[in-house]
Amino acid sequence: MTQEAVKAIEAVYRAEAPRVLATLIRLLGGFERAEEALHDAWLAALDSWPRNGVPANPRAWLVSAGRFKAIDRIRREVRLDAATDQLVQQIELAALPEDEDAPDIADDQLRLIFTCCHPALSPDAQVALTLREICGLTTEEIAAAYLSKPVTIAQRIVRAKAKIRDAGIPYAVPEPAELPDRIETVLQVIYLVFNEGYLSSSDGPALRTDLCAEAIRLARLLDTLIDEPEVRGLLALMLLHDARRAARVVDGDIVPLDEQDRALWDQGQIAEGQALVRKVLAGRFSIYSLQAAIAGAHADMPTDWDRIVVFYDLLLRLDPSPIVQLNRAVAVAMHDGPDAGLVLIDALAGELADYRLFHAARADLLRRLGRVDEARTAYHAALVLTVLPAERRYIERRLREL
Repeated sequence: MTQEAVKAIEAVYRAEAPRVLATLIRLLGGFERAEEALHDAWLAALDSWPRNGVPANPRAWLVSAGRFKAIDRIRREVRLDAATDQLVQQIELAALPEDEDAPDIADDQLRLIFTCCHPALSPDAQVALTLREICGLTTEEIAAAYLSKPVTIAQRIVRAKAKIRDAGIPYAVPEPAELPDRIETVLQVIYLVFNEGYLSSSDGPALRTDLCAEAIRLARLLDTLIDEPEVRGLLALMLLHDARRAARVVDGDIVPLDEQDRALWDQGQIAEGQALVRKVLAGRFSIYSLQAAIAGAHADMPTDWDRIVVFYDLLLRLDPSPIVQLNRAVAVAMHDGPDAGLVLIDALAGELADYRLFHAARADLLRRLGRVDEARTAYHAALVLTVLPAERRYIERRLREL
């Protein structure tokens, strides 16, 4: 098998494995059987595809192979009694995925994300399990994103799966009456997935467009399921951020917003995001919709900093966190000058001393004020706290420019 063929097959697997796993979980009724079936299907693919070529619908091929491998495994491992026979028949009769990826509320990944975000699981477990099972991130990537050890994340995921199994948590989209209580966690997880794609914690490319696309796809699916401004707001926010992707990372390096080539921005995506913003702001203001409004205002030419500061003031009423205060301070600096922003940022030193972006934002304002030595000290403080490769390269470039 040529190296190109190996890469092509691996690319198909990376793209399809999370969806195949979600469908196998539905068909087989549990994580363990589904993961075994996916592993067996992948081994079958490695044997067949180099000789016969990648099938036209590799996802359906993998699901089918995994399903039959699971049936073989069940028949081998247990005595074929009435219960086992019923399970095998159920798996054999279960519907296979459609050939198309059309949005559908019965989408297996959407069903699985609600399972992974079940309130019986702790928030940390919900996020770790979703990133692992829905998005296909490795344990090491999740650990890097959460500044944790891989063994800690692995144990968290194992415990979460056991809880789902032992508590009999169903693989199902909640009933409409339950959705409002379940939606917030799901949105948080989807946004975490997007952020991992928008600035990857891995040693690979700074951007993982597959994760960004997956998060946007899940939000679109969710938007078909529930009429909730927060869902639409999150979708708008991700579309507006993602629209700048081609200009935001160039040759693997991060380009700050004010230095980006706007000609590279996806105007179609910006228009869709801004239309969604207008729709959600016409109703009840929410955290994601206000963040989307800020992202939409950044796309205006020239940038309307007055409006952005007003949106941050509204956002602070809903989310008075130090992070929002920091972002508002940066906006104030752009509107009223770096001195005004620096006063606000310095007031957050006690709460954000361990937050890398606090030091990076402070360093940037000190640089703009010509306070070079202080800027250099602040950039070094940010560098100590930064683990993301692309961010480290950006800060190192700023230090060289001083």
